[in-house]
Amino acid sequence: MQNIVSRIKREIVSEVVSKTQLEFASQISAHLDNKVYLKREDLTPVHSFKLRGAYHKIRTLSAQQLSKGVITCSAGNHAQGVAFSAKKLGISATIVMPKITPKIKVDSVKSWGAEVVLFGNSYDEAYDFSQNIAEQKGYTFIHAFDDVDVIAGQGTIAYELLEQLEDIDYIFVPVGGGGLITGIASVIKTQRPEIEIIGVEPVGSAALTRSIVSNTHAVLDEVDIFAEGVAVKKIGTENLRIVKNLVDDTVLVSNDEMCAAIKDIYNQNRHIVEPSGALALAGVKRYVADKQLHNNNIISIVSGANMNFDRLRYIAERADLGEHNEAIIAATIPEKPGSFLQFCQMLDNHAITEFNYRYTPSNQAHIFVGVALSEGLNEKKALLSKLSKSFDVLDMSDNSIAKGHIRYMVGGRAKVDNEVLYRFEFPEHPGALLGFLKKVGTNWNISLFHYRNHGADFGRVLIGLQADDVKDIERSFDELGYFYQNETDNKAYQYFL
Repeated sequence: MQNIVSRIKREIVSEVVSKTQLEFASQISAHLDNKVYLKREDLTPVHSFKLRGAYHKIRTLSAQQLSKGVITCSAGNHAQGVAFSAKKLGISATIVMPKITPKIKVDSVKSWGAEVVLFGNSYDEAYDFSQNIAEQKGYTFIHAFDDVDVIAGQGTIAYELLEQLEDIDYIFVPVGGGGLITGIASVIKTQRPEIEIIGVEPVGSAALTRSIVSNTHAVLDEVDIFAEGVAVKKIGTENLRIVKNLVDDTVLVSNDEMCAAIKDIYNQNRHIVEPSGALALAGVKRYVADKQLHNNNIISIVSGANMNFDRLRYIAERADLGEHNEAIIAATIPEKPGSFLQFCQMLDNHAITEFNYRYTPSNQAHIFVGVALSEGLNEKKALLSKLSKSFDVLDMSDNSIAKGHIRYMVGGRAKVDNEVLYRFEFPEHPGALLGFLKKVGTNWNISLFHYRNHGADFGRVLIGLQADDVKDIERSFDELGYFYQNETDNKAYQYFL
């Protein structure tokens, strides 16, 4: 901790990042009954805090190192931070990115004058290649988070916070590789140890939380890449060593909760941030609710705003679910005249946001209903309780298959022998879907397929296959290297498809 603090040179970071504003979030504060402040790291020249650490590290290099140039491996905000820094200092920079990196990110890095090398189909392949180039050409590698000088650069945020707000109770920090929280916590616990540092992670990429709970340096088998800015399989070695004794608590949030937080920030100041940029605020909301906190001064780090515009459609769809302003319900009603009317009458004055139904020749019908809520979870529980007295109902609000696929597919059931259902996530780029189908092969008949482009860095596929041997299928899937999940027992699939 002392080593990090002693290395911080604020005057260096100030060459590229002016003190970012600490904004009082009046609407959010009123809703949460706490004073919430947003630290606007999305307002740096590259719209992310990553510039601080990248520039701080590069400025510590010797003249000889600078003359040879720098290299990094990144498909995100760190790449832009290194490229911007190199341009500022008049040195060469090489950024190795996986071939699957979306063109918008490649073009953004190129716009700062860096040389982009596309290699491999994964971060790990690109990283190994970048190490080979660094060794061959004598470039200095700039790590995104596992480097004391990078960490020190991120720590400058903490000094700004202490100057901007005298009374601080909590600081909520998004966590990926751990560079940001390590830098902030090192300063805060040296200067004001009574301030609580809360790390916030997505449920699907909680490397820090897993490491703390298990008292090991945990490596995740898979990571959810919705919030790609924090989607790492393990926290940095140096970061974990330092931060595990400095963090007061961690909190995990869902993707829907991040979407709701993006909406909150937009409603507050009309700025749109990326999922990892809203991660800390989602953690504030969850933690305040769980711990029943009131009348505290809370800082939420808004870490970045580099997001494809096309992703907004998906985020808007999920924000109300994350805020508990909508419930998705599956209901079984009699297949006879008047059943629809009876069901709708029991909804009272609740607005219907979605209604999907397809006739089937049986005595029961399954309907898929979205219902607007104004009072959150308690209202949903009361509504489900009321409906369950007359109908068989299931809450689908947390069912990822229902939210991501089924709601767009309701319209008919088919009797398919030996059908198994799988959910896939794969890196998104032109031709990705075709590549996926080629890799799946022609060994099994495809009986169901749904794919929808969300404008994100990854694609989601729901696929049904006719197969006698599930183990044989999954051996083939393992070779693909993509995340997949057997969803044959998912209630949404069984109800509607």
